[in-house]
Amino acid sequence: MAIKISKTEQPLNQRKSSRFIKSLSNDEWKKKLNPQQYRVLREKGTEIPFTGKYVNTKEDGTYLCTGCGAELFSSNTKFDSHCGWPSFFAAFDDKVVLKEDSGFGMRRIEVICKKCGGHLGHVFDDGPKPTGKRYCINSVSLDFKKKK
Repeated sequence: MAIKISKTEQPLNQRKSSRFIKSLSNDEWKKKLNPQQYRVLREKGTEIPFTGKYVNTKEDGTYLCTGCGAELFSSNTKFDSHCGWPSFFAAFDDKVVLKEDSGFGMRRIEVICKKCGGHLGHVFDDGPKPTGKRYCINSVSLDFKKKK
């Protein structure tokens, strides 16, 4: 499986046009999201480590994008990385976009919701098998649908 990584673009709230399926104006996003969700999903912010509501969640289910409801991660791929944010070793196929992020003097790979373009977090190469990946995702970017 080849992973395509593109160059980081400007924050989503500053883009003039969108190639994402669900595209709202900044005012519409501000009405839909609470201030913390807007800061993370639309301005590439980050929540304080160990404060997110899904850091310690162990229930079976699916993690969805708060912005658009797209199914992103299965609880079967969640693991405790002790980094302070929910961590997953894989995303659902074709649900996220990965982009180079050189902000703050670091080289990282940003994880973005493919449907709405919301910033979710970053992915690193220090995760468990079978992928070796650690998708480090902001809880505020996620909703959780418990398995019935």
